[in-house]
Amino acid sequence: MTRFRHVHIVGAGLAGLAAAVRLTEAGISVAVHEAAPQAGGRCRSYFDATLGCRIDNGNHLLVTGNTAAMAYLDAIDARGALLGPDDARYAFLDLGNGERWTFRPNAGRVPWWLLQPSRRIPGVRLRDYGQGARLMRADADDVVTDLLPPDTTIYRRLWLPLANAALNTEPQHGSAVLLARVLRETFGAGGGACRPLVPREGLSESLIDPALAMLARRGASVRFGRLLRALDMSGDTITALRFEDGDEAVADGQAIVLAVPPAVASRLLPGIDAPDDFRSILNAHFGVHPPQDSPLFVGLIGGTAEWVFRKREVLSVTVSAADRFMDTPAAELAPLLWRDVCRAYDLGDRDMPRWQIVKERRATFAATPEQQRKRPLPRTKWRNLVLGGDWTDTGLPATIEGAVRSGFAAADLLAG
Repeated sequence: MTRFRHVHIVGAGLAGLAAAVRLTEAGISVAVHEAAPQAGGRCRSYFDATLGCRIDNGNHLLVTGNTAAMAYLDAIDARGALLGPDDARYAFLDLGNGERWTFRPNAGRVPWWLLQPSRRIPGVRLRDYGQGARLMRADADDVVTDLLPPDTTIYRRLWLPLANAALNTEPQHGSAVLLARVLRETFGAGGGACRPLVPREGLSESLIDPALAMLARRGASVRFGRLLRALDMSGDTITALRFEDGDEAVADGQAIVLAVPPAVASRLLPGIDAPDDFRSILNAHFGVHPPQDSPLFVGLIGGTAEWVFRKREVLSVTVSAADRFMDTPAAELAPLLWRDVCRAYDLGDRDMPRWQIVKERRATFAATPEQQRKRPLPRTKWRNLVLGGDWTDTGLPATIEGAVRSGFAAADLLAG
């Protein structure tokens, strides 16, 4: 593909920002157009009046094996905006029997930690971990439960929480190939690749604001409130962007990165392949300050909540593949989740503080084998248009790593 001298990026989520950062590094001028009044898409922070503080619109966990995300953070000089333990450690609590443990693989690729009973998951035999090798041989049509038996302790205490978090799709429907790819790049690469990292302040402060500042220093323009209505086409070329507030001609030597949700891309580009089935995520935020020496996050087994994160001013809950809760009133969900939070952080019978429930009905595409086949590559039949977004075919489910990887791939195509 020809190298372009100017690129219009439609969408200021992580994929669009990653593309903009990579393109400006290559000396290509960039204009970013975003329909919303702020950048970040599904990965941002905002002030919540009910809680009286800033919260993240979702809880995201990065690991050191997320190579694209780490490269993005380095490019925007924001690696220090994340914090985490010195090694790979994941605290868990089984709400059924009150048992706690820390999943703690060693740093190297050779998994000698399996030989130490103190590092293994309680109730899981050494040979049970061999199920992971079966997952690595998954075929395109396999779902997770085809390869990982769901009636085992290791499934309930390891595979299920990991699959839900990575795929945001029920394991009986989730693509085994996508889960295998995630595990291969993280736990399969040793504990040094799966040390967990969370924002020191918030998603915007770690991943969005530093990118906007970097782009401003490089002379890129970022305009908000620009809703793209249509694309003008002539043969294999996009000739204009028709925004609600005016048109932008796309001259020779200019190109477009379309980094918008799949439904928007399908409307603008009829006939393209795109996922059309989605899964929800439920997040809850409780205005309480936990002890600062408590874990940054706790995985819960057998509760309504799945993960609880310790933030600066709140304890935040995430429930993945949460379609079953989307029609449940928030006032009914809050006490159920608060009960799990209290047990996760040993808060006793403390009264429920101020809370906020956030439901994202179309948080990610459904990571099923069927939807995987609908994911397009970044290159399109239009010579000056490429696609970006975690829903494109990155080889990963809808994650921060996938979003950044897609933005880099789009930018690299246009940079020649």
